[in-house]
Amino acid sequence: MATELIQFGILAAAIAFALGAAGLKNLLYAALSLGAMCICLGALYWTLYAPYVGLFQMLIYGGAVVVLFVTVIMFVRSEGDE
Repeated sequence: MATELIQFGILAAAIAFALGAAGLKNLLYAALSLGAMCICLGALYWTLYAPYVGLFQMLIYGGAVVVLFVTVIMFVRSEGDE
């Protein structure tokens, strides 16, 4: 029963971060929200007894891809956007 409540909490957080990634106007916050969503999905996989998938989800998508997105956003941002 406790595991199901944890899974529902992680799922609710993942949905909230996904809506944030899709709806935020600031690209930096949207990329960070995408990273948080990927980490939530990795934690959800981990609770569903798929630790390898969860670990790769957290490391590759939550780490590398989001760092790439944030780097590109910071390089492309013009001075008029601030």
